[in-house]
Amino acid sequence: MKKPSIIDNAFHQIMGFKIFNGILPRLDRDQKLIINTINAYSTVISLKDEKFKEALDDSDILLPDGVSMVIAAKILSNKNINKIAGMDAFNHYLDELNRIGGSCFFLGSNGETLFKIQLKINRKLPGIRVGVYSPPYKAEFNNEDTFQMINEVRSFRPDVLFVGMTAPKQEKWVYENKYNLNIPIICSIGAVFDYYAENLKRAPKIARDIGLEWFWRLMSEPKRTWKRYIIGNTQFLLLLFKHKIFGIK
Repeated sequence: MKKPSIIDNAFHQIMGFKIFNGILPRLDRDQKLIINTINAYSTVISLKDEKFKEALDDSDILLPDGVSMVIAAKILSNKNINKIAGMDAFNHYLDELNRIGGSCFFLGSNGETLFKIQLKINRKLPGIRVGVYSPPYKAEFNNEDTFQMINEVRSFRPDVLFVGMTAPKQEKWVYENKYNLNIPIICSIGAVFDYYAENLKRAPKIARDIGLEWFWRLMSEPKRTWKRYIIGNTQFLLLLFKHKIFGIK
């Protein structure tokens, strides 16, 4: 199916990826969209993980989830784009689902977090039917795991599937199984599960507005995020330098 014209006209090429810069489309049950996010960390990881790069390339909407993408667009192509976080897409489609009386499914995380998510949506957005499944916690899923995950999702038949298994695992799993899922919209949104369940506190709006959400996360979870933000951001800046100075693609 051809992508909506709103998407056709809203991409900027950044280091080999087509980055979305537009208005997220309304939910259409007849369309099929894979929505992923990209930031400095995932750009660097994609250099070493070909399957991950393929999954990002295959996105119908690849959101610039980080100030790094905004900076890269300006430096490489003199384009002004807006940061669109995974949380922005999540809230957008929750509003859409509540408006039409739709359904969503949460695949990933643990049982406690999924329970919190269900309770919160039932309380705040009662027009949405919610399904959840917590897959086994492992680096790679075997065929039995994948069969169970697909069966849980297909049995529920959601309008939107939210996948939260951290990058790059979640993007690669969706890429490999999207045709078996047959869902109108699939969003890989990682840490959004923990933020919505309030396991983690998101950065204040002022920090997000001035591009320092990454610093907030680093200070909040230094042991978990220091490699991503210290090493990953440094590698991204070097990559950006190579593209700008030497035109390396």
